[in-house]
Amino acid sequence: MTRIELAAAIGSAARIGGRFRLRSGAEATEYFDKYQFESDPVLLTAIINELAALVPPSTDVLAGLELGGIPLVTALSLHTGLPCAFVRRRAKEYGTCRLAEGADVAGRRLLVVEDVITTGGQVISSCGDLRGLDAIVEHAVCVIDRCSGGRELLRTAGVELHALFVKGELESVDTNAGTCGVVVPVTVE
Repeated sequence: MTRIELAAAIGSAARIGGRFRLRSGAEATEYFDKYQFESDPVLLTAIINELAALVPPSTDVLAGLELGGIPLVTALSLHTGLPCAFVRRRAKEYGTCRLAEGADVAGRRLLVVEDVITTGGQVISSCGDLRGLDAIVEHAVCVIDRCSGGRELLRTAGVELHALFVKGELESVDTNAGTCGVVVPVTVE
């Protein structure tokens, strides 16, 4: 699947119009229902094949954020062979009372894995929590960057964002024909 075909497939499966309140509290007329691309094994495989190229070589552990980052981090772990951790929004209050389940994060370089980033607020909060567990967090990866200030806020928190697609790329794709109009250039680091 080409990059344009992948963008068209994600747009067709997950991009919906209407009035939506985002996690950040912002209102939007467009929503990316990540569960539609995360629950489709063919589409998820194509996404992971591309996302794997964005994993910095220094990564020790992939850290998926609850809930949308969990299917992505699991698939990415299977693809790359890197261990993963499942990161809760807050530590559970029973059993082990852990914030991060799975691979140990202390003293290890983590790549935070998220589905869609708007303002980056949850990623910043989770990175702070992970750093509190002595993890080294300098990079995050997502499937879609909505370009609503998240990249800039993450940078101020010492986290570089690597996005598979920016919102404009998905908007410029004709999901019916699989062709693309003007594509917003993306730098893949």
